[in-house]
Amino acid sequence: MIKKLGLAVLATAAMGLSTAPAFAQEHVFKLHHFLGAKAPAQTKMLEPWARAVEENSGGKVKIEIYPSMTLGGRPPELINQVRDGVVDLVWTVNGYTPGLFPRTEVVELPNVYKNDPVATNLALFDMYEEHLSEEYRGVEPMFLHVHAGQAIHTVDKEVRNPEDMAGLKLRIPTRTGAWVIEALGASPVSMPVPDLPQSLSKKVVDGAFIPWEIIPALKIQDQTDYQIEGHDKTRFGTTTFQVSMNQNRWNSLPEDVQKAFRDASNREWAAEVGRIWRAIDEHGIGVATEAGNTHVTLTEEETAAFQQALEPVVQRWVDDMSGKGVDGEALVQTARDLIEQNTEGAGN
Repeated sequence: MIKKLGLAVLATAAMGLSTAPAFAQEHVFKLHHFLGAKAPAQTKMLEPWARAVEENSGGKVKIEIYPSMTLGGRPPELINQVRDGVVDLVWTVNGYTPGLFPRTEVVELPNVYKNDPVATNLALFDMYEEHLSEEYRGVEPMFLHVHAGQAIHTVDKEVRNPEDMAGLKLRIPTRTGAWVIEALGASPVSMPVPDLPQSLSKKVVDGAFIPWEIIPALKIQDQTDYQIEGHDKTRFGTTTFQVSMNQNRWNSLPEDVQKAFRDASNREWAAEVGRIWRAIDEHGIGVATEAGNTHVTLTEEETAAFQQALEPVVQRWVDDMSGKGVDGEALVQTARDLIEQNTEGAGN
């Protein structure tokens, strides 16, 4: 059950707010998420987006950001919080609620997502209406995005080939990520990312599949020795996220306020979010190497061995979707084509 906080606690919990009084705005929204107020996801993405909406609205909108689950509950509860109207907006990981967004998983797959968050965000934007929208009943997505991709972080083992993964216990937030780990002969452990540092320090897990960007926020450099990725920043799949509003709240808004949100969440913003996550990923690996960690970049041959080992994950997803009456093979092809097209267009 979602913990109810007193008004005084809620007032002190809100982070990143302007000093303007809430009563000056006609429409006040609470945006709830699972990372800290200083995490780049808030400072580099959520705060600029919220300020853009407010500016677009001509002062009619105020978005209050509540980080670190300060409105109660645990990260996997975020999607139900927004669907039930407990909060107005959330930023959450789709994979925290397995099975709710299976079509969107297509861009998470290894060998579908490789190394380009800009192109992948644009592919999500282009696919949404025709291929993905029916999954988002009860919410109105503002935007979908991915991070820079799953890399391998290990406590004390250097990994160079799939065989090196055998027997390891590795954290992952999504079912597609779990399939990646299983295909490599390791054991997946699902948990929200805020739980990871303690699990690494106690050797509950031997490592994790996460991007570089989370390293500084959770001090992962203190719990691991190795950060491993493929040739040319190739990653082993990715994770999808959404910023979504309660559907009834959205439907109640006047057209000009809806437009303020839409204009701040357009196709160019999707590309910008990809650039933001690429930049903060580079910062994250810099923090790790400055702390003395080893950044391993696999050779082309080593990367190809991982890609070959992970191709069955794509087929496993296709087969799973076929069981749901969805043409997974066509979705994979659509995602690959759009990522390729948007890579060319993005100039990356």
